[in-house]
Amino acid sequence: MKNHWIRRGIFMALTVVGGAIVFGYIVMSLWNWLMPALFAGAVIITFWQALGILVLSKILFGGWKGRCGRGNHGHWRNGFRAKWEGMSEEEREKFRKCCN
Repeated sequence: MKNHWIRRGIFMALTVVGGAIVFGYIVMSLWNWLMPALFAGAVIITFWQALGILVLSKILFGGWKGRCGRGNHGHWRNGFRAKWEGMSEEEREKFRKCCN
């Protein structure tokens, strides 16, 4: 069981590093292709500068929510299910009429 978590951690770490490399390269390529052509004063950037721009844009526009901040509605669903099971038939019928 412990071995599974170690392998999963290593896989996740490699995925994060690989994703950072791919997205950094994409940002660098797009910047070097677009910015000098659009703006006369723009210079070509390095891979590390591209990673810095990527991290800065993530902080400014995306935050660091991860999976828990988006799309993970299981906690809400489980709490609602427990509340639903605690309702009487009259309360359930009232809720159905209200929300439909």
